[in-house]
Amino acid sequence: MEIFTGVGVALVSLFDRSGRVDLAATADLAADLAGQGMRGILVCGTTGEAGMLVDGERRAIISAIRAAVPADVPVLAGTGAPTAARAAQLTAEAVDCGADAVLGWPPPGSADLGGYFSRIDAAAQGRPVLAYHVPWVSSPGIPVGALGGLPVSGLKDSSGDPDRLLAEVTGYPGAIYTGSSALVMTAGLLGAAGAILAAANVEPGLCSQAWAGDPAAQRGLATVHAAVRSGGPAAVKRLLAERRGTHPLSRVGN
Repeated sequence: MEIFTGVGVALVSLFDRSGRVDLAATADLAADLAGQGMRGILVCGTTGEAGMLVDGERRAIISAIRAAVPADVPVLAGTGAPTAARAAQLTAEAVDCGADAVLGWPPPGSADLGGYFSRIDAAAQGRPVLAYHVPWVSSPGIPVGALGGLPVSGLKDSSGDPDRLLAEVTGYPGAIYTGSSALVMTAGLLGAAGAILAAANVEPGLCSQAWAGDPAAQRGLATVHAAVRSGGPAAVKRLLAERRGTHPLSRVGN
């Protein structure tokens, strides 16, 4: 099941000068990006600094973004957690706040991927579930060979590994979304469902053009890709501060 096709954004969670979540600024950013063609909005993911948010902040962000973007733009919520029970709780709360789908990364070293995602799927109340392959957060990640046995609609893969991407789109029938802004054009040409990108906070147009097969746009993403890859959410927020005047505060380091 494709939740959306094309390019979506892994949205940052903006904070104000006092360190509180700036719901208005975050919702304004989401609405602007949807207006620039982003086909899906992922909130409370790794780019959204989910690990640094308390539950009330998560619920408020999901609700605010769902209210801010058009109904035909799905809002996905990150609900990965170190235990299946915690992931199920976050998933149920996300659905209650209006999330159209959820994205879950498994605990590091998980020996029961099927059981973990079954708990998330049950809590999702019929909403699509994407698995998240992000090895630096949940090593070793999700083997390509395990995907077919999981109760998920597809996968977001942020590894940036082109060999793995090729294996996913040719060997797994579910929806594949790349999380690497270095592989946007490749993913589009290979027939992936889409991309969910941190770089799209800053360069939504280039991301969409690269997805459509424009090599100049893919090359144009090189600087932003390198900054995001090395600096994470803090780098994205610095770039947004330069372009939009938002506050660059990040809870995961500056």
